[in-house]
Amino acid sequence: MKNVFIIALAFLAISCGNDTQDLTVKVHVDGLKKGTVYLEQQQDSAFVIVDSIVVNGNPEFELHSNLSEPQVLFLKLNKNDNDYRYISFFADKGITEIKTTLKNFNFDASIKGSKQQDVLEEYLLMISKFNDKNLDLIKEHFESEKSNDSTGFDFESQYNTLIKRKYLYTINFAVNHKDSEVSPYLALTEIPNTSVKYLETIYEALNDNIKASLYGKELKAEIEARKADSTSVSTNTEEAQ
Repeated sequence: MKNVFIIALAFLAISCGNDTQDLTVKVHVDGLKKGTVYLEQQQDSAFVIVDSIVVNGNPEFELHSNLSEPQVLFLKLNKNDNDYRYISFFADKGITEIKTTLKNFNFDASIKGSKQQDVLEEYLLMISKFNDKNLDLIKEHFESEKSNDSTGFDFESQYNTLIKRKYLYTINFAVNHKDSEVSPYLALTEIPNTSVKYLETIYEALNDNIKASLYGKELKAEIEARKADSTSVSTNTEEAQ
């Protein structure tokens, strides 16, 4: 009877231990022989390691983490030469699979996992087109200067127009995905210089559960901080007058 009780306790401990592993990240890095891979999360302005593994010959491995709610995590590779490479992804409870190559660790990453990651990739696909257009503008600007043709190409005007289009697309995308944690995350990371009015537009559109999420709370705090700064500047200006 005593042995049965001990076995039951052991089974319970194992079960509880497994329950705490909310997130499993299955990784395959083609070409990786040796190195250390870290799973990190951002806390304020610092990155905190939540799991790590030393790779020695096997390019397939797993990392684990407790995850209270969906958030962006980072996969960091140190190939034992302090040459750090990163992959960011939107994680949620369950399994995330990341396949990439050592040669192009970030650019070759294929990520399959959370529904938030799917939404983020939808956004990034369109943003990549804006980035391509930006590169085209830079190339055209360089060629214009090289040929001393300063009249036929207004780089600053076209660049500003492109940035405005990118910001408007991000705002609309965030509003249209009000039921996803990706929405406040984009507001915080992709359009940091937009006006408080647009940040409030995104925040007010969010579903209540998204407002209560990690990035929803951070967006609210950002709006309140920006308003406080604006009030402070206004007050100081009036006092100076």
